[in-house]
Amino acid sequence: MSAADENLCLDNQVCFALYSAANAMVRAYRPLLDKLDLTYPQYLVMLVLWQEQGISVKTLGDRLHLDSGTLTPLLKRLEAKGLVSRGRSERDERVRVLQLTQAGGELKLAAGGVPEQMRCKVGGSTEELLALKALCEQALERLSPAQD
Repeated sequence: MSAADENLCLDNQVCFALYSAANAMVRAYRPLLDKLDLTYPQYLVMLVLWQEQGISVKTLGDRLHLDSGTLTPLLKRLEAKGLVSRGRSERDERVRVLQLTQAGGELKLAAGGVPEQMRCKVGGSTEELLALKALCEQALERLSPAQD
């Protein structure tokens, strides 16, 4: 096989390995999140809100690397489920802020075991998982639009 053919071999693509691993990760989360009536993107939103109450929609989008076109319908569904409420900032009424509802706060307790269950599914040592996370974060940083 020529070098050009090697470069175009699917099995040699880092992007395909990352894509496949990301899809497998989301599939592995599905049964755990189904019990919470959350999709994976909704779970990510809840993780941020459990950490930061009163966050702006823009800040949430920045944290999750999602644009408002993706985030808005996701937030509407969480609001319809009674987990979050969207309001206006007291300082600037143009800014939308998010608050957990009581049900959203209570869901944190039910979700508490998810990270450990996923760690067990993925396997590997804590050091290996931290190294994998660091490599993913490094790739994200290098591929961010700010790096262009």
